[in-house]
Amino acid sequence: MKKFNLKKPLNSLSILLLKIFLGFILISIFSVIMLKWVNPVLSSIMIQRKIEAMLAFNERQMIAYSWVSYDEISKQMSVAVIAAEDQNFPFHFGFDFKQIEKAIEDSERGKRLRGASTITQQVAKNLFLWEDRSFIRKGIEAYFTLLIEILWTKERILEVYLNIIETGDMIFGLRAASKIYFNLRPEKLNIDQAALLAATLPNPKKYSARNPSNHVLKRKEWIKKQMSLLGGTNYLKNF
Repeated sequence: MKKFNLKKPLNSLSILLLKIFLGFILISIFSVIMLKWVNPVLSSIMIQRKIEAMLAFNERQMIAYSWVSYDEISKQMSVAVIAAEDQNFPFHFGFDFKQIEKAIEDSERGKRLRGASTITQQVAKNLFLWEDRSFIRKGIEAYFTLLIEILWTKERILEVYLNIIETGDMIFGLRAASKIYFNLRPEKLNIDQAALLAATLPNPKKYSARNPSNHVLKRKEWIKKQMSLLGGTNYLKNF
């Protein structure tokens, strides 16, 4: 009776997994390099929201999104999102370890665990990945974060972020948000409007720029104060 050789299928499986891994690396590097110059038509988070709306038979299934260049976005808006989401954005390499440490310390003191994701991490997640808190997803996010930081400029990272962030129910990016909430072009947003939009970013499906709650209004004022402490639009000269 011929003995079954287990090594052969194991070797074949190892080769297959290696090919898949190398293929993923090559495709991911190519995608990030391409998106350094090519503006994304859609993002992963947009596709997820579209599927969710279809499965829920949501009447609003059309995504409001159109691209706008960095130069056509109000500088107040750029500073507002940095003040609100990632004040060390010009200086870190994708990860703000001080904020991560602070979030852990706050959690250990019994405070609610808060996110410490940088703008680059949010771009990686929203552009390429799915919503999940698993270690696998976070590991892939870290990989894409490093790729983006290596291959893109800070200005490009912020430009993509401002275009693909979720700003409401099926609303993405600054061009759509500026039009829907203020009937303005993105370059016309003033400091109050910019800070208000930035205040809704932690949960844009819950918080509204059209009918802001007291929490959103308080956060808007906090963001304006942080913008001033950062030096206003002069802060953008750091990158």
